[in-house]
Amino acid sequence: MRREWTDARRIVIKIGSSLLVDSAAGTLKGEWLNALADDIAALRGQGKEVVVVSSGAIALGRNALGLPKGALKLEDSQASAAVGQIDLAHAYEEAFRARGLVAAQVLVTLGDTEERRRYLNARSTMTTLLKLGAVPVVNENDTVATNEIRYGDNDRLAARVASMMSADCLVLLSDVDGFYTAPPGSCAEARRLDEVPEITPEIEAMAGDVGSELSRGGMVTKIEAAKIAVQAGTDMVIASGKVMHPLCALETSGVCTWFLAHSDPTTARKRWIGGTLVARGAVVVDKGAAAALASGKSLLPAGVTRVEGHFERGDAVAIRNGDGVEIGRGLAAYGHTEAKAIIGRKSSEIADILGYLGRPELIHRDDMTLNRKG
Repeated sequence: MRREWTDARRIVIKIGSSLLVDSAAGTLKGEWLNALADDIAALRGQGKEVVVVSSGAIALGRNALGLPKGALKLEDSQASAAVGQIDLAHAYEEAFRARGLVAAQVLVTLGDTEERRRYLNARSTMTTLLKLGAVPVVNENDTVATNEIRYGDNDRLAARVASMMSADCLVLLSDVDGFYTAPPGSCAEARRLDEVPEITPEIEAMAGDVGSELSRGGMVTKIEAAKIAVQAGTDMVIASGKVMHPLCALETSGVCTWFLAHSDPTTARKRWIGGTLVARGAVVVDKGAAAALASGKSLLPAGVTRVEGHFERGDAVAIRNGDGVEIGRGLAAYGHTEAKAIIGRKSSEIADILGYLGRPELIHRDDMTLNRKG
């Protein structure tokens, strides 16, 4: 068993349509889903947090609506998703409940993982679900997503979810058992790679379209997913889902391909906040707050003396001390208007001031990076 698997505390598992839906009958593979649920229950029993990114809604819905095989028009795909999402959610709910697990349906669009405000909302919701012991089941909201604002494949969606949730490991369960030097079956020399330490142009050139009829993503999208994941500090593995108990098989057989991250999710996230995002404003903190931040604490409103600039919830802001020196950056939990109203006040007073119970922190420590000299 590899360290990337055994040490992972938070795991995102992506399931393709071809694994979950019988292509001939257009119905759910219930026995396979139950075996997967057994594996997830075992992971939860080990204290690991699990997020599932599942395809299958359109495939199930088109069968229920009697739509023909082949490419669907956008409106037919949206209608199929509306029907199939109900069946898919019910199937997960039943399978998980039988094993003492709580399933939670989370429907997202491209904007939910690309726009910082919606990103924070989605991250906060799923973090809360995990803390409460639930298993979020994520799918692209195909019912409302148009061609211009959709992912179109759940490989990249899963990678975005893994990045957003600071997952330690992303598992892409596929109809192939790993990444090959050429599409399997295309040539006799094609071989599976056990490990990809770096995604080079040579690796990208090896990718080919190995998608099945129901899968919208081939190996090209898996490489794109790997780029997103490893940059976020998440190790990614491609493994076969065409076996019963696929996660157990991943743990015991070692037949798969690992794409290795070069930093952990926390470090990668803080690098993204500190080095990529443009600060839309600033908060000035007192000496006590600066000392608390240096010791690893979150920034509470009570320690802020001034708010500068016009920023919205989720925007990056600079954190400055009383001398005007920038000591760090972080993602604001409140917009500038609300922030000005609560600075210098206790977190317990936020609800009375704003009229709703918001987060107790102005900037949570997980959404913050400090300068080394700060």
